[in-house]
Amino acid sequence: MKELLLKHRFRIILISAGTMVGILYWKFVGCTTGSCPITSHWYTMGAYGMLFGWLVSDLFKPKLK
Repeated sequence: MKELLLKHRFRIILISAGTMVGILYWKFVGCTTGSCPITSHWYTMGAYGMLFGWLVSDLFKPKLK
């Protein structure tokens, strides 16, 4: 388990950061009326942030030998 976490630590860090950015976006910018399907709930913005973090981690992952 420790080897798996060490191998994928870059991806885990970026996915966690994306989740936090999504939740912070919901808190400070999100839809206040509730009519926006994506930004009206914290858990949907957290999921979209997580997805974005995962995609960014695939773009900038370190090259393994």
